[in-house]
Amino acid sequence: MTINFEKLVFKVLSLKTLSLKIRALKLKALSVVIILSSFMLTGCTGLFIAGAAGGAASSQDRRTLPTQLEDSNIEIKSMATLFKDDRLWKGTNIDVISYNTLVLLVGQAPAASLKSRAERVIKRIPKIRKIYNQIRIAAPVSFFTSRNDEYLTTKVKTTMLFTENFPSGKIKVVTENSEVFLLGLVTQNEADRAVEIARNINGVKKVIKVFEIIDAATIQAEVTGLIN
Repeated sequence: MTINFEKLVFKVLSLKTLSLKIRALKLKALSVVIILSSFMLTGCTGLFIAGAAGGAASSQDRRTLPTQLEDSNIEIKSMATLFKDDRLWKGTNIDVISYNTLVLLVGQAPAASLKSRAERVIKRIPKIRKIYNQIRIAAPVSFFTSRNDEYLTTKVKTTMLFTENFPSGKIKVVTENSEVFLLGLVTQNEADRAVEIARNINGVKKVIKVFEIIDAATIQAEVTGLIN
């Protein structure tokens, strides 16, 4: 029997990549469960302690804890769905981000048919409200481009963190091939400021908003409720 070592190596690497992604997502989901359990058992004090330790679910996040958990589940199921489809897993470079059950698809596909196929198969996953398909028709980016994307994400997050009176913990930043995607439940003013910050980072080619805009009065009501 002849063994195709190239295909064998590719399969092993693919399995390892999927395993690492799913492991990271499961750890994220576990952190949310721990925080939710702490909140139920000990109240707000437990929530803040667990939040500081877990890190994955920020106490500043405007999503409910069950929604954060659902987002993690959607991401895990999406990656597993892509892996089961040989044409998508082997022929594309796609990442899936779920925020408040709105799904963002980023990455590269060599043909429009594969871009559409990815959206079609992921749309079958329960609880997804809407899909923003931002997959580009292109060859997969290089390892060095991916590392640069990580650097840009860190730079945007750090700049937001040190911007005075800016709710950096309420915004998720994703970078793909120097394009920055911004997600979150934010006011129009917060959205505008976030875009301005990201746009002025050296190396960022484009900023794409995937925000859900909420009313400032709603936020004030939530804050008042927490204080009272």
